[in-house]
Amino acid sequence: MSPPPLGRGRKRAAHAFDGALGDTELITARAALAQGRWAAVRALLVATGDDWDRRGHRVTVLAQESSTQAWARDWLLAEPESADAAVLLAVASVQRALNGKEKPDQARKACHSAVALAPADPTPWLGLLMLERTLGSDEDVVRLFDEVRHRHPDHHHAHHLMTARLAERRPEAGQDPLHEVYDFAGWSAEQAPADSPLAILPVVAHAERYRVLAAAGWEPADPVASGHWAGRRARQVMKAAFDWWLEWERDDHPRSYVDLNFLAHAKFCEGRGAEAAALFHRIGPHVTPAPWGYPDRDPYTAFRAARDSVLGAA
Repeated sequence: MSPPPLGRGRKRAAHAFDGALGDTELITARAALAQGRWAAVRALLVATGDDWDRRGHRVTVLAQESSTQAWARDWLLAEPESADAAVLLAVASVQRALNGKEKPDQARKACHSAVALAPADPTPWLGLLMLERTLGSDEDVVRLFDEVRHRHPDHHHAHHLMTARLAERRPEAGQDPLHEVYDFAGWSAEQAPADSPLAILPVVAHAERYRVLAAAGWEPADPVASGHWAGRRARQVMKAAFDWWLEWERDDHPRSYVDLNFLAHAKFCEGRGAEAAALFHRIGPHVTPAPWGYPDRDPYTAFRAARDSVLGAA
């Protein structure tokens, strides 16, 4: 069932967020793992291969399940040389550490063990970045971000984590257009290939910065009433992201087989997202098999409606 259209209120329970983002293969493997059948996860990760963005997404979603660590440990005992088992165990340990159910040093050790088995894989480094994004120093976060980028320069999840961390600096500066989070997002978008979904990172930066300002009491809880999205810079950012989205949806686009909803993924990172980003999650009918998009989603209609609602019709 599709969520209600823009402008209608909804109860929280009516739109529970699923980090799987419509990846049916992932959803099936996750259900099997919950029953202790880790062979389905093994097949899923083998099929994923070195599609690092998709691998990071799938491993992170699987790791969020409460039983994953135990089953991943059983898998690793059965196949001690399995890099996939080690990576899944590592990220599951990170999730437990972030939930206060395991010591962070144990999660760090598990991640480094996974690195030893899969040195080219950015996913265990992503796990460490997820951990230190919450617990570590700025130097730790930057170092781990560089480790991920060394293996996959355009890793979207790592860029989202870094954006969220930078957005939390100097909340007292308010809507400073020169804040470092905007510089980072702009630099990342400029450095990425022309068809990279990192083009939308400046929008994520605005959303994450709003989250921080609202939490600190510098902005109202309602993003529409804040004016945060109404300034000239915000309009430029929104237009650039909207133009990129239209380009991405072209039938002849070189990567048109992937429908990446990175505004939704901003919410996926760490299981939370900016209040402003929620404006883009109210969707219309559109079928896509791609794991990064929601089923029954029309990005063009949803983005245009959200843009017009917040900024006024172009």
